Amino acid sequence: MLLAENEKLAGGPVPLFQELSDREQKEVLAQGTRRVIRRRQTLFAQGTPHDGIYLIQSGRMRVFYTAPSGREITLAYWHPGNFVGGPEVFGSGLHSWSGAAMTDCSVVHFPGKVLRRLVMQIPSLAIGVIEGLAFKGKCYSALAQMLGTRSVTERLAHLLLHLADVYGVREKDDIVVAAALTHADIAHMVGATRQWVTISLKRFEEQGILTSGKSKIVIHRLDELGELRGGTA
Repeated sequence: MLLAENEKLAGGPVPLFQELSDREQKEVLAQGTRRVIRRRQTLFAQGTPHDGIYLIQSGRMRVFYTAPSGREITLAYWHPGNFVGGPEVFGSGLHSWSGAAMTDCSVVHFPGKVLRRLVMQIPSLAIGVIEGLAFKGKCYSALAQMLGTRSVTERLAHLLLHLADVYGVREKDDIVVAAALTHADIAHMVGATRQWVTISLKRFEEQGILTSGKSKIVIHRLDELGELRGGTA
């Protein structure tokens, strides 16, 4: 999940192993090291050396940038089948951002030297890595465009509509979104403070657009969110 206007990007990337045969998948996995990352634990940290990639087998990873002031911006949430740890997948340079588990995660680590050897041997894996990096480049470009051209209110409305589309369940005239995102999580995605998100959601409630609770958001007026996203409200 990421903040992007392009529906193809918002839908997520092609899984890394999608084009690999069962034999190739077993061969690749045998060269990796499995790790379990507990909720909120850091997998890799901004400014530390790259060391290959991590294939997510279960759970959800958050990738984010932290400014010198301590303020954070979420780049994306990645799900099973995706890999994190780029862009220098072969193990040179320093990480430009950090990755942390939002739920308990199982990952497989492929060090840079191992991954280089594997992509030379298995063309389908090489294509998967290239396509994954291309997708990440597009989504981070889309995030920069969104941050540079949309107001924070428009970005919040856009995120709420995206959550409704991906996680929403229709109940009569409402859409119930049960995604477990805190106000801080939302703030990190739209480039705002937690306090601003709390105040804005309360304002939306007063306007009858939605009802916000601890574990869910109930959207009553999709049309008004659409107007806010377009800057016409």
